[in-house]
Amino acid sequence: MPNAAWPRLLPGSLCVAQSPKLGLLLFPSPKPRPLCTAAGHIRGPGPAAGVCSWCRVPAPSLPLPEPDWGPHVAPDRSARRVRKRGWGVRGGEAWPDPGGLRAGTARPPPARQAARSRAQTMSPEEWTYLVVLLISIPIGFLFKKAGPGLKKWGAAAVGLGLTLFTCGPHTLHSLVTILGTWALVQAQPCSCHALALAWTFSYLLFFRALSLLGLPTPTPFTNAVQLLLTLKLVSLASEVQDLHLAQRKELASGFSKGPSLGLLPDVPSLMDTLSYSYCYVGIMTGPFFRYRTYLDWLEQPFPGAVPSLRPLLRRAWPAPLFGLLFLLSSHLFPLEAVREDAFYARPLPARLFYMIPVFFAFRMRFYVAWIVAECGCIAAGFGAYPVAAKARAGGGPTLHCPPPSSLEKAAALEYDYETVRNIDCYGTDFCVRVRDGMRYWNMTVQWWLAQYIYKSAPARSYVLRSAWTMLLSAYWHGLHPGYYLSFLTIPLCLAAEGRLESALRGRFGPGGQRAWDWVHWFLKMRAYDYMSMGFVLLSLGQTLRYWASIYFCIHVLALVALGLGLALGGRSPSRRKTGSQATSLAPEKLREE
Repeated sequence: MPNAAWPRLLPGSLCVAQSPKLGLLLFPSPKPRPLCTAAGHIRGPGPAAGVCSWCRVPAPSLPLPEPDWGPHVAPDRSARRVRKRGWGVRGGEAWPDPGGLRAGTARPPPARQAARSRAQTMSPEEWTYLVVLLISIPIGFLFKKAGPGLKKWGAAAVGLGLTLFTCGPHTLHSLVTILGTWALVQAQPCSCHALALAWTFSYLLFFRALSLLGLPTPTPFTNAVQLLLTLKLVSLASEVQDLHLAQRKELASGFSKGPSLGLLPDVPSLMDTLSYSYCYVGIMTGPFFRYRTYLDWLEQPFPGAVPSLRPLLRRAWPAPLFGLLFLLSSHLFPLEAVREDAFYARPLPARLFYMIPVFFAFRMRFYVAWIVAECGCIAAGFGAYPVAAKARAGGGPTLHCPPPSSLEKAAALEYDYETVRNIDCYGTDFCVRVRDGMRYWNMTVQWWLAQYIYKSAPARSYVLRSAWTMLLSAYWHGLHPGYYLSFLTIPLCLAAEGRLESALRGRFGPGGQRAWDWVHWFLKMRAYDYMSMGFVLLSLGQTLRYWASIYFCIHVLALVALGLGLALGGRSPSRRKTGSQATSLAPEKLREE
């Protein structure tokens, strides 16, 4: 019934009206209220034309270009009194409201409802990743005790099948990359590492520019396969180059030194390269592993003596907890809220705080994915080496350990899976320095970056080498500006913490140094919170908008710390290596030389 048909009386009086369908109606009548002008209220169609569908009062016009979320403010006290009595307000009149709108309660805004509904359920791509990771665990138990031939071709068949299922015709990109790398290895074995790096990274640029060229855009799974394949093929070319150089040295010296640690026995054939590239282990999520690690798995002596079940259970137990924390944090603090205009109307402390749960959800998500991926490796016995070999994440053994000659000796050995360890959750969250946090996160990829990018950087300074490494790491991740903004903030933080720590920390006593470490840890976590926003928002405008809303606090703090450290005579981080650090790195240095 139109609003004009309802008589308007004084507040607190009763109104009697005749309805053709409901008969006599008796209801309290509030005083007339002004038009709804609350910021963020929806001007969409309400119960009657020209009525705000949020607070049910007359709206000026439909629709208004205003944000769809804002604090709900009751139009006046009479409306609040009506809601206390269980009556809703529509079109300036009081209506029975069985939905229960009461004073102090507000209906969740549509934008927040949409953001939370997206956070409650994972995307189809995330479900696919999870299924692929979970099925790799029972498949690993099947392949663990198989012979080298079945392992080699069975693992490649499973990996190729998963690639075809998730990528479809876009699998052609991975095949072209493999064939191009193999051709370079065969043509120029003495310099194939640099050629393979240039080839695979150039193809990444073409791969990501397909939409601009009018070609079909690859699926997210194709991108994941291409990323891990790039790491594998560059590493394979480097191993072949090392083999070629070692053979030339043997010919020049005239005598053989015997097998070297980590050296390939022969140049891989095309079929060997294909089987390594399409091995199902870590094909989409990692961990990265070298071709030498892959060969050691195929030729593993006495695989039945290698433990799998107990190490798997020890590694997997935190994954369900991390998964629940991810779902809870992403539901309570959805990332989509940061993209809304109304977010920037919140107070500064609220905007500063929001990056903490966003990065927390980001970490929990990757913790679950990488732990389950490691469990797939452990189930297959992949990457298992004796503890005496001192294996390193991504690189494999750093000390030579002869293989056992009998099943009893193999069973007596103690094994670990450090080679395929991709995440140290405790170290990531509770290490003190920014540089240490990098080492505990995505550990196999960090080893690849240190081995093949950092050491060949066109600079000698630690900070400049780190900047070069972070630049190529951002390029490897993608072309989104948020990657570059985040990764290129890391060298500034490294320089700032190195200079300031060397200038001040040593001047304190034991208690002061412990307090320094706690403050340093807190600032390190806030720096990663800050940088993660660029990684998740991706776009240039949204990343800079958020950083500007908190006044680029981490950039400003890092510049102040760097200036203070320089003023106090702090040394460069590359010159501050203790004797214990040099000793712990000695086996790796000897192996590389």
